[in-house]
Amino acid sequence: MISKNIEEKFRLITDYWKPGIVAELNGQLVKLAKLKGAFVWHSHAHEDELFYVHKGTLYMEFRDKTEVVHPGEIIVVPKGVEHNPYTRDDEEVWVMLFEPAATLHTGEVTHEKTDNNQQWI
Repeated sequence: MISKNIEEKFRLITDYWKPGIVAELNGQLVKLAKLKGAFVWHSHAHEDELFYVHKGTLYMEFRDKTEVVHPGEIIVVPKGVEHNPYTRDDEEVWVMLFEPAATLHTGEVTHEKTDNNQQWI
């Protein structure tokens, strides 16, 4: 059994858009990330992604609409769907991500924010 204090783990994160791994189960990684500003348009061809908003408001932009995700809410981005998460008004947003271990940070897109060497925290 693994028990972790999520607040303590979030305090260890110092870089925006660089998730840290806190758990693994059934081939899925549980990651924490702090977000601020805009990310990059991307998709994941073979994996769904679940975002749980712990603090702040997340905006998930799709090509045809934008979903607003508040603290305590989740959004699942289906595999193959292009998306661009972002925050507004310089707000720091804390999210928990659930995704298969093979999921690449920005899918097939290479960008300055791409980080496929995510570490355990």
